[in-house]
Amino acid sequence: MAKVFIPPTVSEGPIGGHRLFYFYEMDRGESVLKIDGVYYQIRTPSQDEIDSATEVYLGGHEYPVSDEVAAELIAAGYEVIDV
Repeated sequence: MAKVFIPPTVSEGPIGGHRLFYFYEMDRGESVLKIDGVYYQIRTPSQDEIDSATEVYLGGHEYPVSDEVAAELIAAGYEVIDV
């Protein structure tokens, strides 16, 4: 069975300047980078951070991962789903 990693999201608001937008929250993707064997969760990684990472999972995307990588992500506290 294939495994898929979807980086976590954070709900935040307000999403606009109008008064009604203060009552609405929107999901924002967080990126996950593996640097020096440790997974880090970051909102907007810089190009230097991306270049120094051995694994890069940008928020808002789905990534197929191997069983080995899935086990590492689960051990780091992330959720990996079977499809």
